[in-house]
Amino acid sequence: MKLLTFRTSEGLKLGVKTEKGILDVAKALKIVPSETKVPYTMDELLQVGEVGVSALNAYVAKIEAGQHHDLFLEEGSLVLGPCVPHPGKVIGIGLNYQGYLKRSNTPQPTFPYIFTKFPSAVRATDDPILIPSNSTQVDYEAELAIVIGKKARRVSPEEAPDYIVGYCNTNDFSARDLQYSTPSWLPGKCCDSFCPIGPYLVTSDEVGDPNNLNLRAYLNGKLYQESNTSDMILNCKEIVSGVSQFFTLEPGDIILTGTPEGIIMTWPEEERVWLQDDDEIIVEIEKLGRLTNRMKQEV
Repeated sequence: MKLLTFRTSEGLKLGVKTEKGILDVAKALKIVPSETKVPYTMDELLQVGEVGVSALNAYVAKIEAGQHHDLFLEEGSLVLGPCVPHPGKVIGIGLNYQGYLKRSNTPQPTFPYIFTKFPSAVRATDDPILIPSNSTQVDYEAELAIVIGKKARRVSPEEAPDYIVGYCNTNDFSARDLQYSTPSWLPGKCCDSFCPIGPYLVTSDEVGDPNNLNLRAYLNGKLYQESNTSDMILNCKEIVSGVSQFFTLEPGDIILTGTPEGIIMTWPEEERVWLQDDDEIIVEIEKLGRLTNRMKQEV
């Protein structure tokens, strides 16, 4: 399934993308009640994990087979929210693409760098991304994001897929001058709005193999990043397993898996033009749709 949230006067609502349009789950349940428990918000769905996904999938199939055409909305008429509105943790993995390490002449670390972004960084597709007033070197990073669906602590790589509810696009925006102003990467990674995700949370069964997805990023219509998740040093199950050795992963936590070559920081120094007001960046990962954002200078 392709899951999303959309904004209404009543707050964010859960939607499911279908061939008939976007199903408004809460509205559908009021009109066509289910005999079994079906989650009707994204937060609830993430908390119940696989059981909730299965129940929702069966319910959506039932509604699609019926005559309730008024329950489906045109996606273009909606203002989408973040596909995971309230993550507990946003964990970043750095230096995890072989091509990036070669391009930047960076030695491969024993374990990829781990950093964090705060929930205040999360935004949706079409939301503006703020260029901090104290930074002049903001960069993009197209990345595959893993969404956790079950509490995970010290799980093995073989067990890890059972703890993943799905995947989404993300853009790990980074202020390079702030990032390298301290020994920690945190100052340049955690800025408000620096983690747009979406437009969809695509469930694991629909994604299939997450370690073989084409990934692209466009800046103002020009292709700058083009790679495949098969180039990751640690694959998705190894990342989840590795991170879970350090702390507990909870339902709704997001893990960013690293970015390939093509970011501004890897351009020849004399050619670098950092992100400017009104620049448009599109992240496109196979099966996950397109995440589009424009830059906005913070006043």
